[in-house]
Parts: sequence; C-alpha cells; structure tokens
Amino acid sequence: MSLTDTAPRRIPDRLRSPLQDKLVSWESLLLAVAIAIFIVNSLASPYFLNAWNLSDATFNFTEKAMIAFAMALLIISGEIDLSVAAIIALASTAMGVAMEMGAGTPMLVLVGLTTGVLCGAFNGALVTKLGLPSIVVTIGTMSLFRGISYIILGDGAFRGYPSSFSWFGQGYVFWVISVEFVIFALLAVIFGVVLHKTNFGRMVYATGNNATGALFSGVRVDRVKMTLFLLTGLMSGLAAICLTSRLGSTRPSIASGMELEVVTMVVLGGVNILGGSGSIPGVVIAAFVMGLVTFGLGLLNVPGIVMSIFIGLLLIGVIALPRLWTMWRKNAG
Repeated sequence: MSLTDTAPRRIPDRLRSPLQDKLVSWESLLLAVAIAIFIVNSLASPYFLNAWNLSDATFNFTEKAMIAFAMALLIISGEIDLSVAAIIALASTAMGVAMEMGAGTPMLVLVGLTTGVLCGAFNGALVTKLGLPSIVVTIGTMSLFRGISYIILGDGAFRGYPSSFSWFGQGYVFWVISVEFVIFALLAVIFGVVLHKTNFGRMVYATGNNATGALFSGVRVDRVKMTLFLLTGLMSGLAAICLTSRLGSTRPSIASGMELEVVTMVVLGGVNILGGSGSIPGVVIAAFVMGLVTFGLGLLNVPGIVMSIFIGLLLIGVIALPRLWTMWRKNAG
C-alpha cells in the first residue's frame, strides 16, 4: 500500500475543536430533532403555528420540566426519585385541605412547597440514613403518598380555589408568555448555573462517577444526596402549585404517570441513567422535544393511550441506544 492510499482516519477527541465537539454532541442532535418536529407539526396541522396554540403547547412540558431539572441532578448523583407524581398528588391534596380551612393564596403556596420538601426529606432520610436503594424507597413512597391522597379525598375533589391562585397556572406575564413558562426559563438558568458553574455541581458529578472516591476526596456524599432529594421534593411541590392552579381542582389521580415522563425527559436530555454525566441544556431541549411531540399528536387527535405507548418506547429506546451504538462500533471494528 502506498502512502497516498491511506484510509481517512477519525480525528481523535483530544484534537477536536470546541466547535466540533458541540456539533457532534447529543444536545446538537436533539436540537436538530426539535427543529424537524416543529417543521413536521407545522405542515401536518394548520393550527400549529398559531401563537396562542404554541403558548398552550408549553403547558405540555413546563410542569414536568420543573421536576426534571432537579431529577437530572439526582440521577447524575446516582440516585432516582419515582415518587414525584405522588408528591404532586399529596401536595395538591394538602393545598385543598388548607383551602377548605380558609387559607389564602400565600398560605396555599407555602403548604404546597412545604409538603413537597417534607416528602423529599422523607425519601432522602431513608436513602442516606438507612442506606436503602432509592429506586425501592421511592416506589414505596409513590404508593404511600398517593394512597394518603386517596384516603383524604376518596372519589371526591377539592374545588373553589381563590381566583388569585389561578395566576400561577393560568396567568400570562406578557402577551402569550405564560407565568409557567417564565418559571421554567428561570429554573433552567438557575439549575444550569448550579450544575455547571459551582462547586456543588462538581460534587454532584463526582458523587455520581465514584461515590467512594468522592467521599475520600472530602465530598459529603450523603449531604449532597439529601440536598438533591429536598430539591426534587421542592420542585414537585412547585409543579403541584402550577398544575393545581391550571386545573382549578384537586383529585387524588392528579399527575398520574408523570414520573415516567419526567424520567424520560431527563434521559432523553442525555443524562446517564447510571449517573455521572448529563447537562441541563440537554434536558431543556428534551423538554421542548417532548412538548412538541405530544402537542402535535394532540392536534392530530391521537388518543392519549398512544402517547403513553410512545413515551414508554421513547424511554426504552433512549436507554438502549448508547448500548446498541457501542455494540455496533465494536462489531464494525
């Protein structure tokens, strides 16, 4: 073989420019998918490009994304919380009880956030103090929290929330920009800075990559994990406020199945389900992708059960794709 016949070689990762790294990143692929879905939706339905319809589309992901930001940090640290939808149900029920007792909007918000934090603290204590697996703990508390809601409400519902309370889920800051979307954007910035620009974020990554090594490096692993469970509970409480405000009522079945969509959003955003890697920008783009898909299917009158099947397949596919890619490259090599 002559020197001129050498086959083209892949550029080693260390020689790539920052621009090349961004172009081949998972976030760039997701962004391209989001743009493609937007174009397909605009061609498939004449109602999609309406400004108010696009605003309504954001309600398909903002509440879930609020939880997904905290869940992303928790999964990066090597843990998971499957009780987030049940926390929403319990926080919403607690707000309903407070409303029945005459509480105003500020007290309802405080009750919702406090309930979320207490649930997160309960999960975190079982994991960090007793050393129980988080997936087992949160499957148990998922039934516990929602069961309490069913005991309190049964087949009934709480209605009659103060008109000022509807601002969180139905209010608009400017034109078609909803309050929920503004909260989503602010949280995206806050969690992005915390994860990528602070010492706490570095401790989260270190904990997820090697908890024992992080511990010997001076990271208080249990404190980091406890903080993340508290954050996840807090975000679930905030989502409960927005969802209850938007619906105007509380039922024990509220947010059923949302934990699956939250986890799918996080994993689709590039967060390793085994911990140690991931980014907030990826979760933000994944939120838009899932919101656009579900809203587009809704405009086409696709049944909700089909959407649920799609979400389940999406979660399996995203988890399996890296493994399949690795196997393909190994066989091709």
